[in-house]
Amino acid sequence: MGLYDRPKLSLPRPNKHARATSRAQAQDQAQVERAQAHSRFTPTKSPGSKPHAHSTATPATPRKPISAIVEETMMKLKLLRSLAGQRAPLLRAAVGRRHYAAPAAELEKRNYAKNATEYSTVLGSLAAQRRYGLLRDVYDDMMLDGVQPTRDVFHSLMVGTMRGARLQDAFFFRDEMKSMGLVPDVPLYNFLISTCGKCRNSDQAIRILEEMKKYEVKPNGQTYVCLLNACAAAGRLDRVYAIVRDMTAAGAGLNKFCYAGLITAHKNKTPLADDTAAKILELVEQSKGWSSVEASNNVAENFIMLHFMPLRIYGMWRRWKLFWRCCEKDGKTPDVFTLLQIMRCYLRSGDIDRGHKVFEDYIKSGKFPNVELYVTLVEGAMTGYTPRGMQLAQETLEQMNSRNFFLSPKMGSDLLLVAAGEKDGGYTTANFLWDMMQARKLTPPFPAVEAYYKGLKDREIPEDDPRLFAVSKVYDDLRRRFGPGPRPA
Repeated sequence: MGLYDRPKLSLPRPNKHARATSRAQAQDQAQVERAQAHSRFTPTKSPGSKPHAHSTATPATPRKPISAIVEETMMKLKLLRSLAGQRAPLLRAAVGRRHYAAPAAELEKRNYAKNATEYSTVLGSLAAQRRYGLLRDVYDDMMLDGVQPTRDVFHSLMVGTMRGARLQDAFFFRDEMKSMGLVPDVPLYNFLISTCGKCRNSDQAIRILEEMKKYEVKPNGQTYVCLLNACAAAGRLDRVYAIVRDMTAAGAGLNKFCYAGLITAHKNKTPLADDTAAKILELVEQSKGWSSVEASNNVAENFIMLHFMPLRIYGMWRRWKLFWRCCEKDGKTPDVFTLLQIMRCYLRSGDIDRGHKVFEDYIKSGKFPNVELYVTLVEGAMTGYTPRGMQLAQETLEQMNSRNFFLSPKMGSDLLLVAAGEKDGGYTTANFLWDMMQARKLTPPFPAVEAYYKGLKDREIPEDDPRLFAVSKVYDDLRRRFGPGPRPA
C-alpha cells in the first residue's frame, strides 16, 4: 500500500439542520461569555451618582440571539412560500404549464434520423448542398442518439470533408473510426490524401502513406495518383518525380491523371522555370500513349483538358497554337471549357476577329450557348480598350440581352469594373452595363460603382444629368456604409 493509498475513515456526518443548530448555539454561548467579561470590568454605578461631564457613553442596546434571528428568517421564508403557493395556480392558468421534458411525439418530430442508414443519407445530402460545416454536428447528434456509425457512414463523412477541404475534421473522423475498432481501408486513406492535396499539405500526405504501410494496408494505383496530385498541388516537383519512379519500378504505367499531375506540378512550381513550356509540351506528347491503370469511372475527366491545362499558366498564352494543333491532330472535339480557353487566348493576344469567329462557330453549331461564353467574349474584347473591341463588347451585350440571357450580380459587377477603366471613347459599354443592372434592380458593389462614378466625372457631363445624379446617389449611399475617405470633387 502506497503513501496515497491509506484507507479513509468513514465518520458519520451530521445533517444540514443539525449543523445549523449547533452553530447557532455556539454563537449564543460566545455572546453570553463576552457579555459576562464586559460586565466584570465595567464599574458599577450607585443610584445617586452622576455621570462625568466628559462621558459620552450611550446605553447599549441588547442584541438578539442568533437562534432568534434564524427562527425569524425561517418564518419569513414560510410566509413567502405560502403566498407563492396561493398565486401559483393563477400563474399556471395565465402562462401555461412549462414542460422541462418534451413528450415522445415531439421528440420523434425533431429527430431527423433514426439509424445509421438514415444518417448516411443526411450526410450525403449535406455534402451535395456544400454544407460541409454541418457534418461534425450531425456526427455529434448521432453519438447523442446512441447510433453506432458504420464504415459507410465514415466514408460519407470523409467524402464531405474532402470536398470541403476540411483537413482537421478529416483527421478527427479518422481517429474516431480507430477508437471504435474500425481499421481505415484503402478508399478512406485515398480520401485523406486527396484532402491533404486540396489543402496543399504534401507533408501530411506522405505521413498518411507511411501510416498505411505501418498498419499493413496495401496502397493501390489510385492511392499513388492521389499522392502524386497532392504533391503536385503544392508544387513539389521532386516528390512527384519520386512517386513516378516508384510507380514505374512497380510495373505500373501512367494514366491521364498522372500526366495531369505532372503538368500541374510544373505549373505550381515556384519560381517558374524558363523551360516549363517545353517540358509541358513533351509531357503532352508522352500522354498520347497512356495506359489505363485502374481506370475508374468515379473520377471522370475529359482528356482534352489535359492538353489545355498549360493554357492557364501565366505568360504562356502565345503557346496556344501548339496545343490546339495537338488536339486537331488527335481528332479531339473541344468542349465548352476548352472553347473558353481558346477564346481567351485569341482575345488576350489581340486577335479579336479570331476569338469572335470561335464564338460564332459555336453559336451556329446549334449547341446551347451559356452565359459564360458571352461574358468571356465581352471581357476579352475590352482588353486594351480599342474602338473595335469596345464596339464588339457592346454588340455582344445587346445580343445577349435580346436572347434573354441575364448577368449575375458578380458577372455584371466584374464587367462594369473593367468597362469603367475606359479613358477615351463614348463610355457607352459601361453605360449599357449599368442600365442592364439597374433594369434588374441590382446594385453593384462599391469598387465597381466608384470606378463608374469617377469615369463619369472625368467626362464633360452637366451636373444636372439624370444618369450622373442617380449614380452619385448610389455612390454616396455605398460610401457611407463601405467606402472610406471623403467624396472626390
